[in-house]
Amino acid sequence: MKYKDYYQLLGVSRTATPDEIKRAYRKLARKYHPDVSKEPDAEERFKEVQEAYEVLKDPKKRDAYNHLGSNWKTGQEFRPPPGWETKFDFGTGFSGSPFGASGFSDFFDSLFGSGFSRSGSGFYSHSGTSPYGTRGRARPQPVRDEYAKVCITLEEAYLGTERALQLQNTSTGNRQLKVKIPPGVTQGQKIRLAGQGRSVSMHGPKGNLYLEIEFIPHTLFRLDGKDLYLDLPITPWEAALGTTIKVPTLGGQLDVKVPAGSQSGRKLRLKNRGLGKGRSGNQYIVLKMVTPEARSDADREFYRKMADEMPFNPRTHM
Repeated sequence: MKYKDYYQLLGVSRTATPDEIKRAYRKLARKYHPDVSKEPDAEERFKEVQEAYEVLKDPKKRDAYNHLGSNWKTGQEFRPPPGWETKFDFGTGFSGSPFGASGFSDFFDSLFGSGFSRSGSGFYSHSGTSPYGTRGRARPQPVRDEYAKVCITLEEAYLGTERALQLQNTSTGNRQLKVKIPPGVTQGQKIRLAGQGRSVSMHGPKGNLYLEIEFIPHTLFRLDGKDLYLDLPITPWEAALGTTIKVPTLGGQLDVKVPAGSQSGRKLRLKNRGLGKGRSGNQYIVLKMVTPEARSDADREFYRKMADEMPFNPRTHM
């Protein structure tokens, strides 16, 4: 199999901090997500970025990966060093991905096991057995719950969406599942699909499938729980005189009145325009005053005239 340089895939150094790794991942995930990217190899690149982040964001996995040393280069033939399985135990079992027929790469599986419990993306299984100890009572069949993180946009979270997931099962082969994601879901919310998990035996009962919602970073909105924040640039005259501006929301543009005398940093609330069941969250518009650049003599003369006719010192309190 081929060695993968996870640091190179994320474009960070081997000494990168967790915050630097997270920022690099968010940037690349936004660039290559199959639902929004126009790149020809977006799906494959997105899976590579997911895999790299899965390893480097977790101290235990990152430490194990770093034990391989820095002499390996991407594309080199690779075999795990002797004793790897006993030195670093990451479990065994099931793997899969909501974005393709296969899960993470063979390289990943060779290091961490095909059933490693992924917290970043993909699926993992958890065996929940509760055998009875009473004589004569049947021992229940063990089942396995499966878990996945599904990446969606904020617009999809607001309006609701549908996802076609392809689940990989080594015993029964791949299967497809269409899932409806209701409007108003929030970051980290789990959707339970009863009976869509795995059975340990071929004909035994099935566990549940739990989908955890993860949002793709947005270019305009910031998220704080159920509330959305949008920085809205305005001119000094719009702030001073007041105006009405078309403002983007997840449900489309709205006409919003900016009160006269507004200052930079002022927040305007759009009630029930956030996320959450029944739109319980709000959208907050944060005004950001932008001063035009004086590019010509006439522009500079205008500013000088304004300074003469409207003397103002915002630092008097200092």
